[in-house]
Amino acid sequence: QVQLVESGGATVQPGGSLRLSCVVSGGGIFSQYIMGWYRQTPEKERELVASVYGGRDAVYTDSVKGRFTISRDNRKNPVSLEMNSLNAGNTGVYYCNTAQANWPWGQGTQVTVSS
Repeated sequence: QVQLVESGGATVQPGGSLRLSCVVSGGGIFSQYIMGWYRQTPEKERELVASVYGGRDAVYTDSVKGRFTISRDNRKNPVSLEMNSLNAGNTGVYYCNTAQANWPWGQGTQVTVSS
């Protein structure tokens, strides 16, 4: 069974940066899927904030455009999210999955932006 393991979350001050990582294991054919990063907060349902299939086709929700960069390595099955100029609105638990949420959710990684 496919397992998703996210890491890299932390508490940072506004304006700070983080890099989130996700490793996919358990047999999923990673390379055939659009991969994404999602954010969930107590106030909102899980939302897709960034997704990528190849190298230059990344899509971002408007609130993170120009600040977040999603990348993937099909040889090693990870997908990463570089997060810059963080603000309080980016606080939440971040999850990776396919863009269609095909796989069981991992435990997520907590990102808290606070002064």
